[in-house]
Amino acid sequence: MTTRRTLLLLALLAAGLSTVFVLPRAAALAPAAVRLELPAELGAWTGRELAVSDRERESLGPETAFAKRMYTNSTGDEVQVILVLSGSDMNTSIHRPERCLPAQGWTITGNTSRAVPLAAGGDLPATRLTNVRSVPVQDGRPVLLTSLAYYWFVGAEEVTGTHVGRSWIDLRDRILSGTNQRWAYLTVSAVVTDNLRPGGRDGAATDALLQEFIAALWPQVSLR
Repeated sequence: MTTRRTLLLLALLAAGLSTVFVLPRAAALAPAAVRLELPAELGAWTGRELAVSDRERESLGPETAFAKRMYTNSTGDEVQVILVLSGSDMNTSIHRPERCLPAQGWTITGNTSRAVPLAAGGDLPATRLTNVRSVPVQDGRPVLLTSLAYYWFVGAEEVTGTHVGRSWIDLRDRILSGTNQRWAYLTVSAVVTDNLRPGGRDGAATDALLQEFIAALWPQVSLR
């Protein structure tokens, strides 16, 4: 009985390993369907380029590409946009913002899936993070900052709002079609300002602002 069971296990293992020879070979990297260039102007918003820090470059693979801008409007609102384009090594070139925000001093207090309405119809799937951290102001007293951040991943053919979704699509395409795609992710964030300046926006107003901004930004950077 033991010998028969061992032979059966060996046969199943051999059958599983043999499927490697019928899987499609990985092709060259398929580019992400996104422009690695953020617009300098976006309606009422003006964007200035932000430098990519040495720490950001060192934390990701050498082939990783970046685009960063801080957008401002006439009422003093600010929205930061970061676009990261992976290299050939996905293990070092791309990750969820949840990995880097704590290193920047933020504590993530909320994580929800969102669908951002687009002007052309349909929705953009995204994840929304709520982040907080304490910072000193001019008189030395601490103020609790709250930041809202939306992010999503862009592949060669599909967009997903979660890291799990990106991993599933990537694995599925590698196995079924041999597609090895270059992924990008975008993060759009803003600080809640109602406790920082007169006329500032509360959480709900900041969220609405971000969704309107994303709806305007996405058609400018998407190649889909």
